[in-house]
Amino acid sequence: MNLFAGLGLHVFIAVFFAIHAVRNGQPMYWLLILFLFPLMGSAVYFFAIFLPGFRLDHRARRAVSVAAKVLNPQGEMRDAQAAFDDLPTAQNQIRLAEAQFELGLFEAAAKNYEACLKGPFSTSLEIRFGAARAFVECRRFDEALLHLEAIQAIDQAFRREAVSLLLARTYAGTGRATEARSLFESVVERYGSFEARAEYAIWALSVGDTATAARLQAEIDHITKRWSPQAREHNAATMQRLNAALGLAGKRP
Repeated sequence: MNLFAGLGLHVFIAVFFAIHAVRNGQPMYWLLILFLFPLMGSAVYFFAIFLPGFRLDHRARRAVSVAAKVLNPQGEMRDAQAAFDDLPTAQNQIRLAEAQFELGLFEAAAKNYEACLKGPFSTSLEIRFGAARAFVECRRFDEALLHLEAIQAIDQAFRREAVSLLLARTYAGTGRATEARSLFESVVERYGSFEARAEYAIWALSVGDTATAARLQAEIDHITKRWSPQAREHNAATMQRLNAALGLAGKRP
């Protein structure tokens, strides 16, 4: 029984790859290989044809997605707004808030995140985190602080690094410089990430602490030398803010 089951699985896999070969215009000799030698033929086809093609398709889809954002950056927000206008559910409002945040419409994003917290998602830490992040970006630090403290009161382990960095930026925005520095240093020491160092460096530059900023920049340069294209893309917004802070600091007398 096990032998027949094994043979049946091999044949099923061979049929799957045979369909893939036909649909993707592969030479017909692959059909012969797959049906004469189902196990070995399927293994060869997987590594020679299917896997490289799958990776290429994934990269192509990613490239198309990036290109679409560049050519039509407001497309997702328009779609999200249309979806919310047609069906004003909390899910559609969350999608709209996320799209607004990505476009830098932080006031609008904060408003929509807050609205979602008054409905069925009132206990959602993800939405509360989104609201805090939007309030920090539009420099409404007192409101951001309320959300961040609420998150920590509920679950101190939730997005610990990201919440801590937002909290440090909030302390800085509300004039609590000593607490901001202490928290930035703690996050860098604990996580050692590019984002932690970049946020600390941005703050250090804003208060004229060039020595700390220079030390952090050297560490950042060491990290970014090993980055993949995907890592550069993922961290592009933070890097842009860091470069802007460096440029601003360079203009100071």
